[in-house]
Amino acid sequence: MFKRFVAYYKPHLKLFTVDMIASVLISLLGMVYPVMTNRMLNDFIPNRAYQAIIVSGLCVLALYAVRMLLRYFVQFQGHMVGTRMQAQMRRELFAHLERLPYSFFDDHETGKIMTRMTNDLFEVSELAHHGPENLLTCSIMIVLSFVYLCTINVWLTMIVFACVPLLVLSSLYFRKKMRDAFAERRQSNAVINASLESSITGIRVTKAYTNAEKELEKFEQGNQMYVDASAHSYSAMGKFFSSTSFITDVFNVIILIAGGLFLYNGKINFGDYSTFIVSVNLFISPVQTLVSFSEQWQNGATGFRRFIEIMDVPEETDAPGAVDIERVKGDIELRNVCFSYNGKEGESVLNNVSLKIEAGTKTALVGPSGGGKTTICHLIPNFYKLDEKCGSILIDGRNIKDLTMDSVRRNIGIVQQDVFLFSGTIRENIRYGCLSADDEKVVEAAKKANLHDFVCSLPDGYDTEIGERGIKLSGGQKQRVSIARVFLKDPSILILDEATSALDNSTEVLIQQSLDELCKGRTTLVVAHRLSTIRNADRIAVVTGGRITEYGTHAELMTGNGVYRKLYDLQFRDE
Repeated sequence: MFKRFVAYYKPHLKLFTVDMIASVLISLLGMVYPVMTNRMLNDFIPNRAYQAIIVSGLCVLALYAVRMLLRYFVQFQGHMVGTRMQAQMRRELFAHLERLPYSFFDDHETGKIMTRMTNDLFEVSELAHHGPENLLTCSIMIVLSFVYLCTINVWLTMIVFACVPLLVLSSLYFRKKMRDAFAERRQSNAVINASLESSITGIRVTKAYTNAEKELEKFEQGNQMYVDASAHSYSAMGKFFSSTSFITDVFNVIILIAGGLFLYNGKINFGDYSTFIVSVNLFISPVQTLVSFSEQWQNGATGFRRFIEIMDVPEETDAPGAVDIERVKGDIELRNVCFSYNGKEGESVLNNVSLKIEAGTKTALVGPSGGGKTTICHLIPNFYKLDEKCGSILIDGRNIKDLTMDSVRRNIGIVQQDVFLFSGTIRENIRYGCLSADDEKVVEAAKKANLHDFVCSLPDGYDTEIGERGIKLSGGQKQRVSIARVFLKDPSILILDEATSALDNSTEVLIQQSLDELCKGRTTLVVAHRLSTIRNADRIAVVTGGRITEYGTHAELMTGNGVYRKLYDLQFRDE
């Protein structure tokens, strides 16, 4: 883990080096005051060197002015090194998330992922700046101050230094408890963010069902978890700092007693004793800084560990030797496909499913909920991987495992019931289907989706902001934007996953017209519960319990007494 962390310094090595040099100079300039104090007490003042006192004081002031500028540089540019490293990690994490498989997001809540990308990486950036600075400058100050104190009085210095092992042992003892407690607190913070993200996203549902108290109760569970975790972490931190602070206080007591005895016995003069008392802080302060740094180290190390946990999740990868496929004809075939989301054979969603869909035809999937219809729709674009022994899916006679995922997905357009629109304008959301499309093509796609007239009625037209997830648009309007997006993509294969099931009848008719236009000349796979929308399909497959139990045209399926006939009679019993 340490090597991976250090590698992020490489792009910023020049600025980081200058920052470290400035930090070292700040530490060295800190030695000026005790050295000058010793000269004052032992030389200038006893010898009444008035001019030397004034000049020395002005020189110290000038050096402090230089140290002020150096501190400004370290605070500004040093933090910028950490910030740029944080931005680099966040960029890599976001790019990695974009390449992770569907299954990862099935198991990880959005709020928890956001916590790792924001809070955790902020702590990492703080560690990236302060960590090397504290370790380097404090180490230099401890060594230099120790040497300087020895020049004043070796034995008194050794007595003070004897307390350091106690400080180290105390730090090591409480460090593990502190690390575990801070890790627990980060996990609870992620739970809060996940709950908050869910509650804010669903605020309209909460208001509709007047369940604000229930959401508050759910949030409070995570909130209390955070309070409990914080209590553990602050308890560990309190024990850590109180014990180490006590030991540093012992330093001062030892100096007071031992120094007084040395002065009483004439083994040190008053000037050297005064200088020693002033100078010993040069030794104690960096030791205290290193002790205090343990909290930041734990925060940063825990944050980086959580960062690499996600970075180590395997990305979606093409099979060795996979090739791009250009514009496909659109033949689709499923051969003995078996699939389970958790990889366990006893919990299969699909069992030996075989299905042929000829190019340019429309095939409908119907059946009870949970039968596996949507899973089939997810497998064709290769959103989930099939094991070697679990069958195969072919497009134009070629196994999708042997094709690059991007090239397969470029040829597939998907319209779902739950439309997702990005924050931004109508134009931006339509253009998402083809980022290189000009405005003319965007308008053409909107016209084909029966959206253009509505957009023209808006004050800002295609530049109308639609809000988060398209909240300013109705369900039908959002659906037409998604259809326009697919028109602009112009895929050979079209998957309609209950695209009209959430719409009212009048809106459904309008959307259905757009979908019929969209389906022309494309291989279309339709998932529908409303059988009225798929009666004209070329083939209908009934999916029940992870198997295709019936297959044929509407007329053929109506002649039997199977699931399809029962579903149809149930939906149209009034007629």
